[in-house]
Amino acid sequence: MHTTTQLDVLTRSEIWSGELKAALEDELMAQRWVKLLNGFPDGTTFTIPSIGDLPVRNYAEDTAVVYDSMDTGEFQFSITEYVSSATYITAKARQDVYYASQLEASFLPKQLRAIMEKYETDVLALAAGGASGGQTASDLNNINGAPHRFVASGSNEVISVADFAKARYSLKKANVPDRNLIAIVDPSVEYTLNTLSNLVNVTNNPMWEGIVANGIASGMRFVKNVYGFDVYTSNFLPDANETISGKTTAAGKANIFMSASSDILPFLGAWRQMPKVDGEWNKDFQREEYVTTARYGLKVYRPENLVVVLSDTDQV
Repeated sequence: MHTTTQLDVLTRSEIWSGELKAALEDELMAQRWVKLLNGFPDGTTFTIPSIGDLPVRNYAEDTAVVYDSMDTGEFQFSITEYVSSATYITAKARQDVYYASQLEASFLPKQLRAIMEKYETDVLALAAGGASGGQTASDLNNINGAPHRFVASGSNEVISVADFAKARYSLKKANVPDRNLIAIVDPSVEYTLNTLSNLVNVTNNPMWEGIVANGIASGMRFVKNVYGFDVYTSNFLPDANETISGKTTAAGKANIFMSASSDILPFLGAWRQMPKVDGEWNKDFQREEYVTTARYGLKVYRPENLVVVLSDTDQV
């Protein structure tokens, strides 16, 4: 007789899958909105000269013309980041672990992913204000009389549709063309927009019909357009808790509004070394070692093409 009771010693108490479970990963998108520098032969600092505009003066007949000098300046950019991602597997683990080959095959993709996540975070962190040279934290950062950094106008510091209109106004006042406008927002902002009563009521907003059914954004693909802005969501936006014009964020995120036209991108970047893989057998430790390294720099290049709206995330 062969029942489960008699064959208990021959039954494995745990059945292990033949595949490894990988963690879900967020989509990366920010690198497409970085203007990459070419012609960076050596060193760590690159200087770009800049020129201003010339004025127009009234002229009176038979008088001397006034000659004006053109304002000049320079923009300095540096390679600041030197990053690595490394791991290893021992000879003993290779021999004894059932999943060793699958695990080892994942090392290099995971290392590249880790570095590109760092790059993504660093690009979007340029909206945090401070050393990036883009904006000053806790300040309106006015350009031509219009604010480029402000706290969301909704109740409890959540985004409202009016904030999209204000961001568009600020970009226009800074002479930013209103083409390829994008908003990179925290998922909490998408939630707020999806549930705003004036969006739910499509009677008053017939052009936004279906916005509740489909959502306002979906990772790297925008679904709806708000006041000319294609909306993208990201989990990599920087924290920003500031007081601006009497309004304070306590669980704030820095949402980015800009034109994504390639000739006026707000972010500048350069790779001194693209992600590079090295691997070797360490005889002393009896293990195979893998390391991926990279060097790059990032900075805000056109602050006029950057509007940051701070919103709280704790109202979801």
